[in-house]
Amino acid sequence: MNWYRKSFQELTNKELYQLMKARVDVFVVEQECPYPELDNYDQEALHFFAKMDDEIVAIVRLLPADLKFKEASIGRVMVVEKYRGNGYATQIMEKAIKFITEEWEETAIKIQAQEYLKNFYGSLGFEQISESYLEDDIPHIDMIWERK
Repeated sequence: MNWYRKSFQELTNKELYQLMKARVDVFVVEQECPYPELDNYDQEALHFFAKMDDEIVAIVRLLPADLKFKEASIGRVMVVEKYRGNGYATQIMEKAIKFITEEWEETAIKIQAQEYLKNFYGSLGFEQISESYLEDDIPHIDMIWERK
């Protein structure tokens, strides 16, 4: 498996298409949730992804502080269905946290998590900081990771 970290401008046309298709396949089609997947944050984001045999395996999108939130943020976290159950979500999140804290030198990371993933994100050090709310008809919670 190969890991990549690229700005929007560094993505090839093929990579951009693969990332967008994977995100739409999971977040819109699989989760049956019509919402605006293209939200104008991708252009400022750092796209971190894994590929195996030229196929997308896992994705996260890193947003710098003061873009969407006061804190840096990780979003669009996903593993393609056929690759789930292999620990790739944990691996990519750990790499994302390490990058944000070491390269961007941030001390806090905010996420908007689907509520059913609270324990997963909790295992990575995130703590719930909001009540449950609906976003695109899916229960979400805000969570924060802070350097201890």
